Amino acid sequence: MRKPALALGALLTTAALTLTACSDSSTSTDTNASGSAEWPKSITISLVPATEGENLAEALKPLTSYLSENLGIEVNGVVANDYAATVEAIGADQAQVAITDAGSLYNAMNQYNAKLILRDVRFGATSYASVAYTNNPEKYCDDEPVMATYAASETEFAYCNGLEEAAAAEGKGPKAVEALKKVEAGTKVALQAVTSPAGYQYPVVALEDQGVDVSTLSEVPVQGNNNAMLAVLKGDAEVGFGYWDARASIIKEAPEAATDMVAFAYTEMIPNGGVVVTDTLPEDLVAQLTELMDNYADSSEEAKTIMQELVGLTDWTAQTDEEEIQRYGEIYTRFK
Repeated sequence: MRKPALALGALLTTAALTLTACSDSSTSTDTNASGSAEWPKSITISLVPATEGENLAEALKPLTSYLSENLGIEVNGVVANDYAATVEAIGADQAQVAITDAGSLYNAMNQYNAKLILRDVRFGATSYASVAYTNNPEKYCDDEPVMATYAASETEFAYCNGLEEAAAAEGKGPKAVEALKKVEAGTKVALQAVTSPAGYQYPVVALEDQGVDVSTLSEVPVQGNNNAMLAVLKGDAEVGFGYWDARASIIKEAPEAATDMVAFAYTEMIPNGGVVVTDTLPEDLVAQLTELMDNYADSSEEAKTIMQELVGLTDWTAQTDEEEIQRYGEIYTRFK
């Protein structure tokens, strides 16, 4: 699923702020009489917003107020132009918190010793599989496709090769990856941009792991998961890759996608993004910030609405599964 970064920050305006404008945030490591590091008077959060519009700051006011009031310090937000900028903000200590994608989490952790404190949750999951879809189930399926419900869109979709065995689809990989061996030289395969984890990177690694020479395939380049799905549905490609379950992106315009396209393999899981903090912040502040953000979605009905409608998340979790981020980093670095 698309992994929108969460837009967050007190005093956030709709115009993108420059990082240097927030460079006066204090991150002193002086200690008080009890031996604990002094808290800064303010902290800055760097992020790439998932939404745009002049009412962004007003819509997020309950979230920023929640953090500021419970921490007792000022929380400032700075809008980054891209995910790489969130990493550089952490490295320069111009931001002490970054809400960003998995690749940037990896870079911040490995380049600047940032600490991973939270992972994004969407409908109970902190990761997702890339899925191989086809319009030719007779070739790629070893069993009859079954229908299972994808909860995010409340739609039944077709799956084969034992990917789903219950009424409610789970989307957990890796599973049935050996079916990718059937992708023969010359097969028309819809692949997205090389920067896409679900549309290119993880599929290429999975294909190669199954002995497929990707260079021999007839690549059908597409932009976006919806176009990858349309390429398969319309017959422009025999196989296509996208997030679980990307068929939902076209189901309104093409309801036949639910049955005419079959999911036949899941790659290993791709991690959602999350939240990192600099190693300059006091440990007790980090602990409180982590707990507050972890509990935010359950703090009120308004909070749930903000998380879901504005930023595409249903929660954060302190169960970070850091090894998934490190594995993602290996693949991310290969295709960088």
